Amino acid sequence: MSDNNIELTSTITEDNKLEVALRETQIPQPGDNQVVIRVEAAPINPSDLGVMFSAADMTTASQSGSADRPVISADFPAKFMGAVKKRVGKPIPVGNEGAGTVVAAGSSAAAQSLMGKTVAFIGGGSYRKYLCANVQSCLELEPGTTAVEGASSFVNPLTALAMVETMRAEGHKAIVHAAAASNLGQMLNRICIADGIDLVNIVRKPEQEALLRDMGAKYVVNSSRDSFMADLTQALIDTGATIAFDPIGGGHLASDILTCMEAAVSRNMTEYSVYGSDIYKQVYIYGGLDRGPITLNRSFGFAWGVNGFLLFNVLGKLGNEITAAMRKRIAAEIKTTFASHYTHEVSLAGALQRDAISVYGKQATGEKFLIKPQS
Repeated sequence: MSDNNIELTSTITEDNKLEVALRETQIPQPGDNQVVIRVEAAPINPSDLGVMFSAADMTTASQSGSADRPVISADFPAKFMGAVKKRVGKPIPVGNEGAGTVVAAGSSAAAQSLMGKTVAFIGGGSYRKYLCANVQSCLELEPGTTAVEGASSFVNPLTALAMVETMRAEGHKAIVHAAAASNLGQMLNRICIADGIDLVNIVRKPEQEALLRDMGAKYVVNSSRDSFMADLTQALIDTGATIAFDPIGGGHLASDILTCMEAAVSRNMTEYSVYGSDIYKQVYIYGGLDRGPITLNRSFGFAWGVNGFLLFNVLGKLGNEITAAMRKRIAAEIKTTFASHYTHEVSLAGALQRDAISVYGKQATGEKFLIKPQS
């Protein structure tokens, strides 16, 4: 190991500014049940951008500093300062997950067993050269799996599997997924095909339709088509799906999904009810691609719910046994079911270039970035 560590941090200052920069720190020493990982690959997920940029106005972003120590600055609207007051003045490490090689280990048998192994990890601060993690936050990758292949072993794979387990736990039999051509959406599609679960994929572009159909998806509907509501309703009739997962959040998509669900389940009702059908319909919001208000046009009766879906909360509800089985499956299928594909690879300094930010900041399908901290 070298004698220094470099990490990417995000700071909101008292004078309403955001500053994202690289800073030098000490390489940590592992505790008994910890390991030090040389981070070799870490993805940029939408959840990472929430920490990195928060509610800053990135149209005001400017770049300063040097080539190997760039600094991104932007205005932070005063109206949002109250919501972030606990992080004002504190450099917050960025990055939820990643993978690399264990280069130091604590004294416990579990820690020692990972020495020299390639592991994936979760827990924050992954955009750095060296990270100290508890062994429980690590997933030993199977021999022959590279750090790049294992970098996205937690957030998207666990979320996709948690969606399926939530469907089962709540008594639904099929799933609706929005923004379905994403990396996570492709994983969910592969899981559902393998597990024999009907999945209704909502996309917004013809090429996304083609992508998923080429992957074997049976039900794909395009929200930009005039026939969207009719197409979605028919897919819901065919599948019986009454649970949906939506990463978009704002707008009226959740409302449209509930409306079509109600139309699908109530088509055979023999008697009219002012309260609609008694079949429960659920939409979970798990992202904020649209940060505007969620608009619900109440045309779907009273048996419905719209809730947030946060991975760590859901895993707590599912319990250790199910979570352990999920992790085991991910490690075994990281090159197939849970494979991630990246369109750009950048260094830590490369992630703080305005042209790169303008691309990954859009959170567009098919534009996934991977940070390689050792580059």
